[in-house]
Amino acid sequence: MSRRRKAEPLATNSTVGRRLSLRAWPRSLTFRVIAFSTVWAILTLVVIFTLITTLYRQASERGFDSLLSAHLFNLIGSIGISDSGALTGSPDLGDLRFSEPNSGWYWSVEPASEGVHGDLHSSSMTRTIPSPDVADVPFNANFQRSYAAQGIGGEELVVFESEFVLDAKNRAARFRVMGNKTELEQEIGTFQRRLLTYLSLFGIGMIAINAIAILLGLQPLRRVRNALAMVREGTAQRLDGRFPAEIEPLANETNALIENNKRIVERSRTQVGNLAHSLKTPLAVLLNEGRALGGAKGQLIAEQAASMQKQIDHYLQRARVAAQRDSVVYRTPVAPLVQRMVRVLQKLNPQTSLSLSLPAAELIFAGEREDLEELLGNLLENAMKWAKSAVSVTVAPLASSGDNLFEISIDDDGPGIPEDKAREAMKRGRRLDETKPGTGLGLAIVADLVNEYGGGLVLERSGMGGLKAVVRLRSLQ
Repeated sequence: MSRRRKAEPLATNSTVGRRLSLRAWPRSLTFRVIAFSTVWAILTLVVIFTLITTLYRQASERGFDSLLSAHLFNLIGSIGISDSGALTGSPDLGDLRFSEPNSGWYWSVEPASEGVHGDLHSSSMTRTIPSPDVADVPFNANFQRSYAAQGIGGEELVVFESEFVLDAKNRAARFRVMGNKTELEQEIGTFQRRLLTYLSLFGIGMIAINAIAILLGLQPLRRVRNALAMVREGTAQRLDGRFPAEIEPLANETNALIENNKRIVERSRTQVGNLAHSLKTPLAVLLNEGRALGGAKGQLIAEQAASMQKQIDHYLQRARVAAQRDSVVYRTPVAPLVQRMVRVLQKLNPQTSLSLSLPAAELIFAGEREDLEELLGNLLENAMKWAKSAVSVTVAPLASSGDNLFEISIDDDGPGIPEDKAREAMKRGRRLDETKPGTGLGLAIVADLVNEYGGGLVLERSGMGGLKAVVRLRSLQ
């Protein structure tokens, strides 16, 4: 057996898995549908809020203007003029706000021509509110105009003003009715806040109900995923259960693909078995003839035949692993297998102390028992061969991994491997120390097996002074 090279530390599958999950998250069908429906709901509610508040404002302003206009005509109808030209009348506009001081609702009547004297105003109007010059805000054809003004208490006012002839002598008066625009804006603001509250509650409920409906609607896809996971883990042979009409064709095609994959695997196994049997007899003949021949030539023939046998076994093993790698995963309990191999090697190497540490939780290797045996056998045999007095074996799950990985660490107190010769140790048939028995194939077989299962092999300096080999493989639990 050759010593192993110092391999570059693998990027952990958990890190890769997290990166992939972060990238896959925006590509999630559930995320896309919920995000699209949420954005659409928010945009719809914003449009509804804008439309309703705009219509409400328009209706409120029209009603406000209509009310001021009605008060103005009522005021005009309530005022008269005496023979002496004095303005007379006691208007009652039917709104108590005109009697509340500084309420923002006022009316006033002022002379607008010669021969008219005196002025009248509401009891709410405690001081005169100036009006703009006619040149700045002219009257329309009906001798009416409207403008904004500041009220006594600083409120914003809307003023409706008209000049009206009171008698046959063409004596006219100026009539003004003033409404509190600030009060109107406060009412509109209150309505907007209430509407926003109601629409927000409605929107949250609608988004939540929509998300629940989408999640329930996509539930069959999760059932398909779980069923595929069961097939992948080897606990089921096909996708079973009733699926919606849209998903049932997918399930049927997946089952057909699984069956076809099984046929391919069985055919590959048959071909591998046939090849093994066809080569077994010729190789046995060569071995026997070499031993019978004796001498240097006989020994050479026997050694080369044995080497051919190992090479053939290795590549048949790789073909078998590759044939089943992407098919239904096998289930191999790790702890019993490791314990058995440690007992065997301890008996074969009584002079070396061999310790074992296993996790409390059960670990299931996602592969065949023979592959794990060969992998561990080569690593343990290599460690026992190079160790001075002790070898340690540790099996543990990777707690930080999101991809169900576990690792097997094998430490020895041997000489280790210089970094400048680490690569040579992994080359097929290369041996760093020819004084030790072996063919130089063990570590190459380990590396190939680990690679076929998508794992990783890391070699580093052991805390015991020798070499530490760490194998990471996928588990089902």
